[in-house]
Amino acid sequence: MLKDRIIGSYQGSEKGPLLLVLGSIHGNEPAGTRALQELFAMLKAEPRKNPGFSFRGKLIGIRGNLRAIEQKKRFIDKDLNRQWTPENINRVTSAPVSTLDSEDQELRELIDCITSEIADYQPEEIILLDLHTTTAYGGIFTVVSDDARSINIGLAVHAPVIKGLLKGISGTSLHYFTTENFGISTTALCFESGQHNEPMAITRAVSALVNFLRATECVKPEDVEHRHDLLLKKHTENLPAISELITVHAIRQGDNFIMQPGYTNFQKVKKGTLLATDKNGNILMPSDGMILMPLYQPQGDDGFFIIKEVKSWSAERKKATP
Repeated sequence: MLKDRIIGSYQGSEKGPLLLVLGSIHGNEPAGTRALQELFAMLKAEPRKNPGFSFRGKLIGIRGNLRAIEQKKRFIDKDLNRQWTPENINRVTSAPVSTLDSEDQELRELIDCITSEIADYQPEEIILLDLHTTTAYGGIFTVVSDDARSINIGLAVHAPVIKGLLKGISGTSLHYFTTENFGISTTALCFESGQHNEPMAITRAVSALVNFLRATECVKPEDVEHRHDLLLKKHTENLPAISELITVHAIRQGDNFIMQPGYTNFQKVKKGTLLATDKNGNILMPSDGMILMPLYQPQGDDGFFIIKEVKSWSAERKKATP
């Protein structure tokens, strides 16, 4: 399945970081893979349009959950983006394939693919970008880890940055792609480009990818068109530059969770407002804040996230600079 897994590859003449970009780790989120296809077409054409264009490093675009993509479902047996723990990866890479469920097999194939790319390129730095979309409308954003490199790249993409989100969930690709796990300087972040079926989600993901290449110094700033910054700024002009997680509402099997209709990303909500219902009754907003990723699909383990703005964002930017 390696041929189906790899969306594209682009290597520059100058050694640089290995950029691994995941699209559709959730099978009902096609925008990431579509954006990567467009990016590789742009990179192929760029030297003809711009003879001075150069690329530093190597970029690999990878399809996430092939079996779920085929069925246009978030996942088949379990959420692939909650399986990235060292213990789980050790299990799936050593167990007989016949004993593995769908997402176990996907994880094993992804690890084999990524391990092969690292062995082939022998990078001094790995940077992962995981492309996603949400079930709700109302804003795009970048999820970063706590390290300065991730925050700096997130800010340079020019979309709102969400800090602390990884503390509310576990087993995501961002949790696994760390220097500790790979023994190489490793940075990870995620970009959410809009609602699953929104045509602009693809366009915004392309702009984020281009800015990502600039932020990682794989392409020169002068080779990046201003329209990518303008597009992202247009869709985020009224959104906070940096926010952080307050809490997340986890869903357990049998909860019968139903989100109230009409909530959007970054919507401000007062304490006590009805957000959802489940088998235990009404679920109210626990404090003033903003809603992020309200769940409007059957599959998913997180009902909603609550975030608050970090008002001293300029100080955060300064602190993020190594």
